[in-house]
Order: sequence, then C-alpha cells, then structure tokens
Amino acid sequence: MIPLLSSARLISNVVMKNYQLHTITLHALNATSTTGVLSLGARNLPCSLGKSGSGSRKREGDGLTPQGTIPLLWLYYRPDRLRRPKTLLPVYPLTQSMGWCDDPRDPNYNQPVPWPYQSSAEHLWRQDHIYDLIVVLGFNFNPCRKHGGSAIFWHLSRDNFSPTAGCIAIEKKEMLKLLERCGPQTRLIVGQK
Repeated sequence: MIPLLSSARLISNVVMKNYQLHTITLHALNATSTTGVLSLGARNLPCSLGKSGSGSRKREGDGLTPQGTIPLLWLYYRPDRLRRPKTLLPVYPLTQSMGWCDDPRDPNYNQPVPWPYQSSAEHLWRQDHIYDLIVVLGFNFNPCRKHGGSAIFWHLSRDNFSPTAGCIAIEKKEMLKLLERCGPQTRLIVGQK
C-alpha cells in the first residue's frame, strides 16, 4: 500500500451497524456528459464528473473521469469543518501541509506529499468546501503508470454540480450517508448507460 504522510494520523475504524456496500454504480449519460448518476439499488444520486466526460483511456490532465472498477482506499476529512465521519474506510484528518503529486516525472507521482512540494502538486487544504471530504480512489495505483492520471478522488460537489478535473463529486449529506456503508471491500463501478 502507498505510504501515508507522517503528519496524517489514522483514526481507528468504527464498527458500523449497517452492512458494508460491495458496489456503487456510476452511470454517465454518454462519454461527454459531465454529470452522472450514482446508483445503490433503487436509490439514484446526481454527481459531477470530469470536464471531458468519462472514458477508459485516462491521461494526466485530460479532464476525464476514468471508467472501470475502482476500489475506495481511504478517507481524508477537514477536522476544522467536520466531525470524524462514520465509515469502515481508514480515516485520516487533513492538515494544511498536505498535497498530492500530479507531476508524472516525479517519483512520488499520484501519491500524497507534503505541501508545499518541489514538483507540481495539488494542495488538499482548500478555501472552498469540495475537499472537506475526500475518498482516495484506487485508480492508477500499484502499479502507477506515468501520465496515467493522478488525484482521482470522490469528493464534495459544488452547489451547481459543475464539472471536476476528473474526479467524482456528490452532495455532502449524501456522501456522509454513503460513507457509513463504505469500507475496504467497496468498489465503484464507473460506466455509461
């Protein structure tokens, strides 16, 4: 598994009363759609996708949400804005010194890094609220392909469900409900209708 930053500390998992979800299905309306629907049985939730839609040939910076079966790895949350969410996933509080490397030439590509960082990296501590909850998705991990896409997260949507840079985003209240039933065995299946 990918090493985590020393500044992030794992908060032990809480045993949940509900069973763990094994799959969450996401359907884009078509390959260029920037919105989709997360489905859990009869329940359908709107979500934002990448500015270039979704596809199976993800490349760094292309704005695509990757298609396929993607594991949920761990959760980051903003402790200054939220209480620790209930989930079966490993949980880490975000700090102001956390980033994510998006430079394909860097040996830490698609991994958490300290902020500021000497190569190109995304700062995870944002002024807006979209990164108040971040589920790290297991896309382009182990092995990591250079230029294969980085920082593919499931995070909070903007109020208008505007497109992401390639991530998946839903409303905060819905994400908190879903997280209660997500754990290490949960997979996100991303496709098209």
